[in-house]
Amino acid sequence: MLAPNDISMSDEEVAVLVQKGQKESFGILMDRYERKLFSYGKKFLTGQDNIEDVVQEVFIKTYQNIQSFDASQKFSPWIYRIAHNTFVNALRKNSKSPIRFFDFDTFIAHPVYEDAMPAEKEQKRLRDLIDQGLDKLSADYREIIILYYIQNLTYKEIADILHIPIGTVSVRLLRARNELKKHVPDEQSEPHEPNEFYE
Repeated sequence: MLAPNDISMSDEEVAVLVQKGQKESFGILMDRYERKLFSYGKKFLTGQDNIEDVVQEVFIKTYQNIQSFDASQKFSPWIYRIAHNTFVNALRKNSKSPIRFFDFDTFIAHPVYEDAMPAEKEQKRLRDLIDQGLDKLSADYREIIILYYIQNLTYKEIADILHIPIGTVSVRLLRARNELKKHVPDEQSEPHEPNEFYE
């Protein structure tokens, strides 16, 4: 039986144990993702005070649907997809105006441009840029900034979570960065690559 503090197994292997009936192993997945999902929810669901409840709902849905997880795929995008759907529903439920999660760019083919690795001295500027402007972005732009720069997910993982082409991830991220720059004094500050300031 897997020890509760075992870190030698991958998320996918732990998920398979849960699928096979080792319910206690689900606690390992919760330990690994609780901080990440709380950070994701806190920054995405700005102004809401029920973040912990929403994150718990994510874990409940994850457990209820664990049998549908394909162990040949990565677990991280799968649980983030559940989190995305749950957070969007919570956002819509508590919003006084309609929330749009539709992008015409999904119907247009786009090349994928990978950002260059930033110099170390740019990292503080990156953090400041996100801190100052994130809550001023629309929900769809805010989410892609969170997933890429704060959660450190790849273009492919984000595409899987949001169900959009990888090229659209690139374009939406570029537009989100440009929009972010409008809300900070220093317009030369611009995010380039995921960082580890947020967990």
